[in-house]
Amino acid sequence: MKESRELLAQAAETSTDEFFLPLPDGYQKGKTRYVIVMGTVMSGLGKGIFSSCLAKLLQDKGLKVAPIKLEGYLNIDSGTLNPFRHGEVFVLDDGMETDMDLGTYERMLDQNLSRANFSTSGQIYRSVLDKERHGEYLGRDVQMIPHVTGEVKLRLRELAVKTDADVVFVEIGGTVGDLENAFYIEAMRELAYEEGPHSCCFVALTYILEPHALGEQKSKAAQLGIKQLMQTGIQPDIIACRAENPVSETAMQKISVFGNVPAERVFSMHDSASIYSIPAMLRDCGLDFEVLRLLRIEDRTKLRYERKQWERWCDFTDKIGKEDKEVTIGVTGKYTSVRDSYASILNALEHAGIHLGCKVHVDWIETTDLTDQNADQFLKNVDGIIVPGGFGARGLEGKISSVRYAREHNIPYLGLCLGFQAAVIEYARNVCGLSGANTTEVDPKCPEQLIDVLPEQKKIEGLGGNMRLGGQDIAIKPDTLAWRLFGRAESVRLRFRHRYEVDPNYIPLLEQHGLVFSGKSPVQPIVQILELPGHPFFMGTQAHPELTSRPLRPQPMFVALTAAAIRKRYADADQAAPEKAVQAVCRTL
Repeated sequence: MKESRELLAQAAETSTDEFFLPLPDGYQKGKTRYVIVMGTVMSGLGKGIFSSCLAKLLQDKGLKVAPIKLEGYLNIDSGTLNPFRHGEVFVLDDGMETDMDLGTYERMLDQNLSRANFSTSGQIYRSVLDKERHGEYLGRDVQMIPHVTGEVKLRLRELAVKTDADVVFVEIGGTVGDLENAFYIEAMRELAYEEGPHSCCFVALTYILEPHALGEQKSKAAQLGIKQLMQTGIQPDIIACRAENPVSETAMQKISVFGNVPAERVFSMHDSASIYSIPAMLRDCGLDFEVLRLLRIEDRTKLRYERKQWERWCDFTDKIGKEDKEVTIGVTGKYTSVRDSYASILNALEHAGIHLGCKVHVDWIETTDLTDQNADQFLKNVDGIIVPGGFGARGLEGKISSVRYAREHNIPYLGLCLGFQAAVIEYARNVCGLSGANTTEVDPKCPEQLIDVLPEQKKIEGLGGNMRLGGQDIAIKPDTLAWRLFGRAESVRLRFRHRYEVDPNYIPLLEQHGLVFSGKSPVQPIVQILELPGHPFFMGTQAHPELTSRPLRPQPMFVALTAAAIRKRYADADQAAPEKAVQAVCRTL
């Protein structure tokens, strides 16, 4: 120990170089370019939507793109964040719990991302401190600059090497001026300096105010936000102006002059009926080619490939707004006052609806006050019901009542995670006669501990770390609804985020009374998909299938639910024939 400290001290005495440039093995300077998206005025404007849409346009040109979200909070991941404060927790296939913007990237780019695509200040600081304790800074005093900013740049370059990306899209959470984001912005300035000219394209997303009392758009707040960005040493190359209505030419001219940005690079990103129409908005303005020119990578594009990809995308977007049917799906949860809490469910329903030519309306139903006695009051006008995931006791009994109503009134039903458990509890109570059935998450001393943390799971997971996160394979039982929906595959991979399971000791009783468990873990004694034969559509899964739905590849369970809802609304005579609905769905997939 003494010798190592002496070596570090000696290294510190001989090191006078102020350049700190940690590079991962295999990194080639100049190969990867960077598009950095930052916000001004206010957060929540859609940086992730803009970044992912622009990334898609470059991806469609044959370029390899890799997104990364940099968050300012000190949490290591998003797993402990309250949905009321931060929207849904999006789980990646490798189990990383991230914020909802990673879902936007996965859907738009049709990529499975990893923990390398998400970083928080907590991760950055922890990594720096771990390196300091291991003596990796050669005795230097560890500072925000260059070591913390160096760690940020290292994350970006590691992602570039891992993905072999032509362009890395960097989204910085929050806004310019937030104290917790200052070191991220400084790191981006340093990155542009180190990588050299034409290596980075800076995008400022701002907001154009339009007070109803004035009746005109005001750009002063946007101008001041851009000025604040320029004071950090960063000159924006592109300015995207968010607004409720198309931004006026006058406002964009003011932004252009004040921000030193050519008018052709000031873009109106006004509200749209669907985020999937935004790539066309960017493309029509030529913003994709502006980025190519700024980064000097026009020669890497494949125009023939782009025509093919864009044709596929337009086949999808051309259906938006032209649906000839409509259904209403009731989402019965406890975070319904914050729509972002169920962002992936909304997207999965939109994908399914567009695919089937049906406009899907969502009826948000708070379950806290929903009971068996008043369920008809809440649910009588819906064509289908989704009970989503969640944690804790509040609203669970209302979810169970929602399941009962769907089962007894032949309403198409899809249970997700806790919705799967609610379906098992409801069936055990009202069909199998286990009136005391419950989950130990809510009632640890319930007479029938139907849902519990299993001893087998504790042994497998080890040391009490029994949270199941990320992608898992599910073995599918042949000749079941799930088997047909997933293309008669022997297994399917879905993502999970839960701790409690159905106790295997109760499975034989549930099956004897008609419940079918069509999906099970291939290596553990746990069930993961259920269905109810003879019902128009009744499925549940312990997984979160909404996380893997994509615009061009809608998730089969959501397509099946929507198709069954269409049948209920437009062909009640067929509602007792689930096989017809299944066949109709399979033909469309």
